[in-house]
Amino acid sequence: MEILIAIAGLGILCLIAEIFNLRKAIVPVTIVGLTAALVYVGLKITGKFAVYFPGAGLDEKDFYNMFATTQYGLAFSGLFILLAIFLIALSPEFHKNQKPKISDFVAIKLFLLTGAICMVSFGNLSMFFLGIEVLSIALYVLAASEPKNLKSNEAGMKYFLMGAFASGFILFGITLIYGATGSFDMAYIATLDRMELNKWFSIGTLLLSIGLMFKIAAVPFHFWAPDVYEGSPALTTATMSTLAKVAAMAAFFKLITELNPHLPGFLTSINVVAVLSMIVGNLIALKQTNVKRMLAFSGISHAGYMMLAFQFLSITAAQTNLFYYATAYALAGIAAFAVILTVTSSNKNEEIYSFNGLGKTHPALAAVLTGSLLSMAGIPMFAGFFGKFFLFTQLLEKGTLSAQSSQATLTLIIIAVISSIISVGYYFKVILAMYTKEPAGEAPRIPLAYSIVAFLGISLNLLIAVWPNLILSLFAA
Repeated sequence: MEILIAIAGLGILCLIAEIFNLRKAIVPVTIVGLTAALVYVGLKITGKFAVYFPGAGLDEKDFYNMFATTQYGLAFSGLFILLAIFLIALSPEFHKNQKPKISDFVAIKLFLLTGAICMVSFGNLSMFFLGIEVLSIALYVLAASEPKNLKSNEAGMKYFLMGAFASGFILFGITLIYGATGSFDMAYIATLDRMELNKWFSIGTLLLSIGLMFKIAAVPFHFWAPDVYEGSPALTTATMSTLAKVAAMAAFFKLITELNPHLPGFLTSINVVAVLSMIVGNLIALKQTNVKRMLAFSGISHAGYMMLAFQFLSITAAQTNLFYYATAYALAGIAAFAVILTVTSSNKNEEIYSFNGLGKTHPALAAVLTGSLLSMAGIPMFAGFFGKFFLFTQLLEKGTLSAQSSQATLTLIIIAVISSIISVGYYFKVILAMYTKEPAGEAPRIPLAYSIVAFLGISLNLLIAVWPNLILSLFAA
């Protein structure tokens, strides 16, 4: 709860700073504040906070258990804060022509962050819905933040309509769960016998799942994503692709594991959606020439991979594997978008050919983008490979239970591996353009902030690949 209050307060301070013409201090102070929050989360995860500050902190019982501090919630909150630091660091350069509005953009990202933290740390379904709506409204505003750009207006409207439609499913699902259980409190719902609950609980859980599949852009609820990703400002696309997608996936996993519905065929349906997301996302991405649109379909396929974590024998192991994969994907995404922002802001073109010759004009940036794309493809040496490896290992362990389960699991893994091989095709379209084509024009100017974020993102990705226990040990702390 302290993290939530601090970040929301930081957002309000950003708006106040604009009133007193302290515009230059907004981004540095925000980054320092978020770094302090990240350190706080680290101390809480490792259990050191209670040692260094005994008796400090707010009692969550005083807030009617609306907020629940768990290792899972703290780990994802730390990831969200790190991603927010990177996104805010990119903001001044990206919005250099909108300097009077920098406080608005930073504040919106901070409020978006509070929504994301609510989505993984809720102890009550009303807090979960509040969190997802705060995050969604912030994204609607950011998607349509270029009023003179028709594509941005289109993206904002499409995202708003689809988001509102998904929120309707989620709200109706929560209503039915309340009707079946008489409570929004997750701790109380967990004590109820699932076999004695009426059919409305199952229908409510199903509606919640459909709503969240819209949010993570899983097939067949993905059709809004390519147009919204392409039309939104590039920094907003980076936010949707990393922070927002990971937050929705983490919330989806938390809800399913805690509600634990005994629906016939539910897990099979999840597997079908995961397989469709992997296949459709990767196949359609092969035909894309716009980089943002290509990464939209890439994100759809990654949603499918992350949904494989729902096949769990041990919830702790599943949480760990999901968190590792989400971290690897988000860090690679942030590093990639830092380079994409550099190229696209310079030549005002988002087509793949705009990256022609980047390996000759800016070899360091080309190397970062290459590493990021290889990580997303699941190539060894990068964290994306180990993320898929841990998920496939988890599936194999579950498949040893029975011959029937083993056959279904093996089929899932084969499809996932084939999908990963397909993804190499479209990632290499960008890599080949950088190293085999001649530069189309002048070399792009490299803003310092973009370079720092790009190198930090790929360095952290490599760090957790070399030292995976840095992530895997979090849930054992």
